[in-house]
Amino acid sequence: MPALWISHVTVTDPESYAKYAELAGPAIAKHGGAFIARGGRFVQLEGKERPRNVVARFDSVDAAVQCYHSAEYQAALEHARDASERELMVVETSE
Repeated sequence: MPALWISHVTVTDPESYAKYAELAGPAIAKHGGAFIARGGRFVQLEGKERPRNVVARFDSVDAAVQCYHSAEYQAALEHARDASERELMVVETSE
């Protein structure tokens, strides 16, 4: 089943986070992920608001989790850890 990688982010260091984004995009694509929403307009209805929201589609939950644990994505993540507050989840779709 396809899966969505959903990230809610507050960027605290734009310069470092830009390096994360530069590296994360290719890592996600290498593992079959495709962005379907990336920082666009949103309406927060419940919970903590984060100004940046990203959704990528993967072929499966396993593919998304493998991407997250890949060397390429972990290298990118080093730039985001101290440059943002974020939540990330992978959700299987019902397609």
